[in-house]
Amino acid sequence: MTGLVADDNGGSPAARTVRSSIELAPESVFGFLGSADENLRELERLLDADIHVRGNSVTLTGKAPDVALAERVIEQLVALTTRNRMVTPEAVRHTFSMLTEGSSDSPAEVLSLDILARRGKTIRPKTLNQKRYVDAIDHHTIVFGIGPAGTGKTYLAVAKAVQALQNKQVTRIILTRPAVEAGERLGFLPGTLNEKIDPYLRPLYDALHDMMDPESIPKLMTAGVIEVAPLAYMRGRSLNDSFIILDEAQNTTPEQMKMFLTRLGFGSKVVVTGDVTQIDLPGGTVSGLRRVSEILTDIDDIHFAELTSKDVVRHRLVAEIVDAYDRYESEMQPQVGATHYPGNRAQRRAAERGGRR
Repeated sequence: MTGLVADDNGGSPAARTVRSSIELAPESVFGFLGSADENLRELERLLDADIHVRGNSVTLTGKAPDVALAERVIEQLVALTTRNRMVTPEAVRHTFSMLTEGSSDSPAEVLSLDILARRGKTIRPKTLNQKRYVDAIDHHTIVFGIGPAGTGKTYLAVAKAVQALQNKQVTRIILTRPAVEAGERLGFLPGTLNEKIDPYLRPLYDALHDMMDPESIPKLMTAGVIEVAPLAYMRGRSLNDSFIILDEAQNTTPEQMKMFLTRLGFGSKVVVTGDVTQIDLPGGTVSGLRRVSEILTDIDDIHFAELTSKDVVRHRLVAEIVDAYDRYESEMQPQVGATHYPGNRAQRRAAERGGRR
């Protein structure tokens, strides 16, 4: 229950100081406040309204718009506790971000969508864009997930692949990545070809181990139910009844991207993930991920999902690091005059070396 009191100081309604009281259900108080009041401290950092908690009563004081926003944030966090969801400072930040972006989606619904659960750990989207990305995978045959590091592009795609396999929507999972340095460095690594390419595929194995019984993965790989292979292994194949993920797609050439997309067979789903600011192709080489966004945008059943630094779900500093690099590269671009400067690290390094001569 909410009680609203206005302190009439003669100003406009938006400038008036108001006070609002919210009574929490006793069983929701601890989940709302968090361990050692960590959620409360995060709310105090984010919100302009003053927050005072006594028992199960929350009092908000401030300008009317600030109090109204605080009420909505608290309402959504309490809704999470009633759904037996863990409320963390991260959930507080994402709830605040969704509401301040003006979305009509309910943060409580977004943060309550379960994809997979294993050994007490549940995988679910943590931001509105992640929820839209997951929904797009459900509703489209080909989805491109494009965004910076830490936004869950690959992790959520693998989770959806495992879910599809468990629900018998597909008969196998195929995970692939380009090995962009194959012609330069792999020959110097010890071991067989599979051992040489393993470092490029390791992140995909790590995601699988988070979502499946590690002991079952070798058996499924031997049976061909799960395949993890470099992109070159896809040539000449037709992949039916499969959930296929191409990771690090910014390091494909346009020819490789076309080759991969035309492997699509009946009953299959494709997810392509990449970060166009992390291109490792040789200088002057156009990224297949950049090119495909210009070619396929008008085709039905193909969706491009954009993720940003606001969707970073790693340490809070990762989002700030991504934003800092974006600002730096935006400032540097006019100085070097390179068309692909922001997105090609090889060009960027060459340009920086030239500028220091």
